[in-house]
Amino acid sequence: MAHKSFHVTPKDGKWAVRSSGSSRAARVVNTQKEAIDIAREKAKRDGSELYVHGRNGRIRERSTYGKDPYPPKG
Repeated sequence: MAHKSFHVTPKDGKWAVRSSGSSRAARVVNTQKEAIDIAREKAKRDGSELYVHGRNGRIRERSTYGKDPYPPKG
């Protein structure tokens, strides 16, 4: 079963936490750090991925939580 990933994105001068495929934010907070903390907890709980977007909307950080189906060799 595929898990939804979580995105931290800028929204009207604040920061939104939303799951992939969703057009509505689950939470909107004042700081990016607060949004990252919320999204990280959700990603850890669900064993999914976290994408942090910068102010320009481009992905600047990506983290995977849970079991990696393709772990690196070595």
